[in-house]
Amino acid sequence: MRTTSGTRGEKVPTAPSANPAVDTAAVTALLERGRTMSTPELRAAVDRLAPPMDTVAAYHFGWIDAHGRPADGDGGKAVRPALALLSAEAAGAAPEVGIPGAVAVELVHNFSLLHDDLMDGDEQRRHRDTVWKVHGPAQAILVGDALFALANEILLELGTVEAGRATRRLTTATRKLIDGQAQDISYEHRERVTVEECLEMEGNKTGALLACAVSIGAVLGGADDRTADTLEAYGYHLGLAFQAVDDLLGIWGDPEATGKQTWSDLRQRKKSLPVVAALAAGGPASERLGELLAADAKSNDLDSFSEEEFAARAALIEEAGGRDWTSQEARRQHAVAVEALERVDMPEHVRAQLVALADFVVVRKR
Repeated sequence: MRTTSGTRGEKVPTAPSANPAVDTAAVTALLERGRTMSTPELRAAVDRLAPPMDTVAAYHFGWIDAHGRPADGDGGKAVRPALALLSAEAAGAAPEVGIPGAVAVELVHNFSLLHDDLMDGDEQRRHRDTVWKVHGPAQAILVGDALFALANEILLELGTVEAGRATRRLTTATRKLIDGQAQDISYEHRERVTVEECLEMEGNKTGALLACAVSIGAVLGGADDRTADTLEAYGYHLGLAFQAVDDLLGIWGDPEATGKQTWSDLRQRKKSLPVVAALAAGGPASERLGELLAADAKSNDLDSFSEEEFAARAALIEEAGGRDWTSQEARRQHAVAVEALERVDMPEHVRAQLVALADFVVVRKR
């Protein structure tokens, strides 16, 4: 990893500056295939839940509205199901082999979203009120727990050696995801977080489950541990790229596109990559930002801040270089992810599709 020195002796990685080209139509087709093939099994899994958890979960996935009427809500990008199906194909199996893995990973992902929304106080997800806002905190917790239990049930009931291996990888990834969420919350109350600490947290919170998604189908298809581990390396670095882009959108994203408030991460005191990189950069903007955030950490009244106050903090982050560095880091992690694919013997069309998905993650708008 090439590095430059930030303040306090921290090493801040540098990155290439070019954006990859994206075949949007091809990626859209991959994502739609993942959604189409996994959704029937995902719905069947949710139907196992006792009332009212089944309807609460259905609302969260966008299948019904707050009144229980059928809806066609935004169920997310479906990156993880797409990766699980491609993972099976990377091991030489049919994409259908990866469906239980796709469903399990999607259940864990949504378990984390339900809990994250409650812990972060987010009232909007995918342009709708969050579950805790509509159905209350207790239901958000219970349904999240139920989705996690379902994920393991879906895999284990396959009853194969490969299913046991896949479940082990999923539970390890889930534990890392929870570690990352705990780190994220603890960092909100610290004045300083290093770039290395932030990358570790984001690797746990986002990278671990994407790594599992891109190995779980291969494991179900009989791939050995070396192949699965190498695919996980691709997924882990893809997750870091994914989170870096999310961090940019968490400050500068268009609310119409993201479904969240303006400056959402600043409102929650998130020590995201742009913030941490800006604080590590040194210079007047960095120092002024540090002073403001230190004062913010002692305040319990960020809700009273004006849009101009959040905009001023975002401007300091950008002036200090946090926005540019994070954009470059997303591209650097993308490059590391794509390089890992060269170490796996797989059909060339599958490799090309995995590269296309990585490209999409780095340049996506929401």
